[in-house]
Amino acid sequence: MTADASDPFLAAFRGSFTSALRWHQLDALWERLRERADAGWYLYAVGEPPPTQTANGEQVITFLAGMERLLRAEHREAHCGIVYADDLHCPSFVKIYDPHDLGVSCGYSNAPPLPGWVMSLLPPCDLPASRTLPKNRQRWWRRLFG
Repeated sequence: MTADASDPFLAAFRGSFTSALRWHQLDALWERLRERADAGWYLYAVGEPPPTQTANGEQVITFLAGMERLLRAEHREAHCGIVYADDLHCPSFVKIYDPHDLGVSCGYSNAPPLPGWVMSLLPPCDLPASRTLPKNRQRWWRRLFG
């Protein structure tokens, strides 16, 4: 699916986001997402084909648990700061950056990196990939959902 400027997903993707800067803020965001696991989330690994169906609640819980393990193991910083939501209290769009491909995700850039993963209540379009998804991330994504 090719995106144009009027695509609702792309408009939301380019919208305003707030970082879960501290780990306790990320824990609170995960909890809110778990509470709304059955809301009709699209789970999108950028670099893979965008999903055409929403994930069920169990898949969302599995995704969140896997993401939490990955971030805690691979982003060994005093703060988190690589997960952004359109609303930390009632999220409908979440961007999760890959700890090994951050570029300047939290600063200004003419070509900011794409997130590694997106959770959205809107059907995603194929984001223009500025990088190839690393093979280890492709394997991790495929193992997560068998």
